[in-house]
Amino acid sequence: MPGERPVTADRSVAGDRPVTGGGRPSGALAEPGALAEPGVLTARFTEAMSRLVTGVAVATARRSDGRPVGMLVSSLCSYSVRPPSVLMAVADGSRTGRELSARPGMGFGVHLLGADDEALARVFAGGADDKFADVLWEWDGDVPRLLGVSGYLRCRVAAAFPYGDHTALVGEVSSCVPGEGQPLVYYGRRLDWRLR
Repeated sequence: MPGERPVTADRSVAGDRPVTGGGRPSGALAEPGALAEPGVLTARFTEAMSRLVTGVAVATARRSDGRPVGMLVSSLCSYSVRPPSVLMAVADGSRTGRELSARPGMGFGVHLLGADDEALARVFAGGADDKFADVLWEWDGDVPRLLGVSGYLRCRVAAAFPYGDHTALVGEVSSCVPGEGQPLVYYGRRLDWRLR
């Protein structure tokens, strides 16, 4: 159009003023637009996320053969209040993850761990075939319920969204026992951090 000035790369569209700010922040890993190679990016991403403090929980379910199965979960958050629900990421390669993502509507338990539950967390972080052999638990209907943990939510798989090497599960909560005391938290790839 006659009379219009072209927008150049170093000018903003609104008001044709120079764009300020930007630049590379202190400690940035790469120049904007300069993507790291996949292996490098994976390592950097893993390191970055290890600096995020998260709560720790154990998810349990009943396998199709009737045996209990469980896994340690650090990717868990509240999702909705109406209806009460949680969002949880489970690894596709895990036995528990396969059971939950393959059976919509199935019941499962979320056990919120307290500061004294580090040993229990390590059991469910491991790869033993029978993680329930030396822990206290009982059936809550068709859901294995760990005893003596800080808090407990009984859920059912309401939705599943596979992406990458995990599946995001929405668990609709049907009953809940709020936790007490200090939580067990995960930080820097360690399970033994305590809130002070």
